Amino acid sequence: MAKVRAKKHLGQHFLTNEGIAKDIVELILPEGRYKKVLEIGPGMGVLTKYLLERDDMETHVVELDGESVVYLNEHFPALKGRVYNEDVLNMWLTKELALEENEKIGVIGNFPYNISSQIFFKVLQDKDIVDEVVCMLQKEVAERIASKPGSKKYGILSVLLQAYYDIDYHIDVPPISFDPPPKVDSGVIRLVRNKNLTLDCDEKKFFTVVKTGFNQRRKMLSNALKPMGIDFEHPNLQKRAEQLTYQEFVELTNLIS
Repeated sequence: MAKVRAKKHLGQHFLTNEGIAKDIVELILPEGRYKKVLEIGPGMGVLTKYLLERDDMETHVVELDGESVVYLNEHFPALKGRVYNEDVLNMWLTKELALEENEKIGVIGNFPYNISSQIFFKVLQDKDIVDEVVCMLQKEVAERIASKPGSKKYGILSVLLQAYYDIDYHIDVPPISFDPPPKVDSGVIRLVRNKNLTLDCDEKKFFTVVKTGFNQRRKMLSNALKPMGIDFEHPNLQKRAEQLTYQEFVELTNLIS
């Protein structure tokens, strides 16, 4: 097979810029914290080939597109037994990657833009396993995730991910770097697990407070959080959701009965 046909319904845009591919792979740094890296949506392997050159980690790939899976197996025999033809959102990482107890992994990829937010919720679900993420996604989403409190771009994913990961924005990627070119610019971010094994609150309630606060982001939190039955006064309730750090959301979560 010479080439894989990009499929619109899968949100496929194959990175063709080799320099950017190398730069992305260089961002992932196991540094002894983990031994296995999972690439999401490798397509024709533009990142994969550089990952396989690394001797500091073992590369695994998950790809939903059957045509891409055939291509990867033909062109990258070193991946034998480590190509998973399935939806990453349904993947049981511990079992399928044969992880030992408390073993961590890294995640890398050119995330399909139509499910990038869902992938990050999967990362949050598996935060005790996923130590690092290096990914390319729609620039607007990348900037939102990496943005700080007070920014108009700061949102639900910003708060939830920053509670568990240190996040930095690294690379701008123009549409010309892909085949076919997307209609938007892309960006590369890196997430590294912080020391918060858990938050000092009910984490399920924390997620609800954050989502409820941003559902009406133009309103003060005293109004936005009314559906949660707040019955107290607090300075942070006179702010909008975009103004609060994750620590301040933790504090509010503990005050809500």
